[in-house]
Amino acid sequence: MTENLLAPYRVLDLTDEKGFLCGKILGDLGADVIKIEKPEGDPARRRGPYSMDIPDPEKSLYWFAFNTGKRSITLNTETIDGQELFRRLVKGADFVIESFVPGYLDRLGLGYSDLKKINRGIIMTSITPFGQSGPYKDYKATDLTCLAMGGLLYIVGDEDRPPVRISEEQSYCHAGAQAVAGSLIAHCYREKTGEGQHVDVSIQESVIWTLTYPLPYAYTSGIVFARAGNYQKRAGGIRHRRMYPCKDGFVCCMIGFGLVAGPMHARLVEVMHEEGLAGNLKEIDWQSLSIDSVSQEKINEIEETVAEYFIRHTKAELHELALKHDLMVVPVRDAKEILEYEQLTYRDYWVELNHPQLGVSITYPGCYFKSNRVSGSVHRRPPQIGEDNKEIYEKELGFTRSELRFLKERGVI
Repeated sequence: MTENLLAPYRVLDLTDEKGFLCGKILGDLGADVIKIEKPEGDPARRRGPYSMDIPDPEKSLYWFAFNTGKRSITLNTETIDGQELFRRLVKGADFVIESFVPGYLDRLGLGYSDLKKINRGIIMTSITPFGQSGPYKDYKATDLTCLAMGGLLYIVGDEDRPPVRISEEQSYCHAGAQAVAGSLIAHCYREKTGEGQHVDVSIQESVIWTLTYPLPYAYTSGIVFARAGNYQKRAGGIRHRRMYPCKDGFVCCMIGFGLVAGPMHARLVEVMHEEGLAGNLKEIDWQSLSIDSVSQEKINEIEETVAEYFIRHTKAELHELALKHDLMVVPVRDAKEILEYEQLTYRDYWVELNHPQLGVSITYPGCYFKSNRVSGSVHRRPPQIGEDNKEIYEKELGFTRSELRFLKERGVI
């Protein structure tokens, strides 16, 4: 029987989009994550797309995606009463995660140096574009800025055009995952010493970790990876195509050379030959063909022949051939195909969460690991604005309804 690893622990989540994923993962690991929102709700609730295409802060699919596993209370920490309420919450908490500009919480009397006087074991994790120190610490930044300053943007896109941004906030997701790692390392230290600490996460530095493949080339050979789009560049400027259209989408395939990859491509040529579509590729000795000596013209000729073969087949057909003959051909799946993917279905990856306020159930990605000792799970739908005010303020902190009504009228909750 498995158990939730962080079930005894509480997280106070003050983050915006930069840190949503951190709280979500801690919640998936079993922590009691309390999302603290402004009285009118978190601004991210007004980001589309929306469920049923109805713009509503309670129907934001963006909010849904990053806030499963959390409870919600409303609290204005910029008021004196709100600050005192937050300090009371900190007494019973284990983690505080936040993404304000450096120094903001200190000015409210809620920084780490203030909170550790209340709770010696509190761990505060701060997620900011450039960290809590250095000449850039006060600079504002968007996801695009962080991707650019971290170097990842430089290698994304086509070589004859400017770099391109990847979909939604990738840099924030990297930082959120790194924040979880830093928080749990601090937690291990606290288990030994009883002392909490301040974990400082720089989004820029988190993005740099995505360059573990291209950075060694820059260090050892001076080669700086440039944008290659649908191609991979090799020494001498030789380009390899990576994506090919097929009957119903795309597949990923790279031409293989030499002792290791050469036989794999030779097997693809044999399969093509059985259908009379190999052209003159049968004449090539793939094991002796060297990337250092082959011309770009030859590469283009090979790729044109391979492309003509792929376009005659579906992704499923090419996948079956790849499995049967051990080929370097992989289907590129779209969102619908991922939802229906038999491997994920077999492993019970997808989770159905009921949204009673919407009258529907929504399918969510499940936890990213399985273990025979501890479990992670997406077990709670995203909360509505202030849904747990009564549970926290009345049952835990002992406020009466009239006191809460008074605080609400004053804009505290």
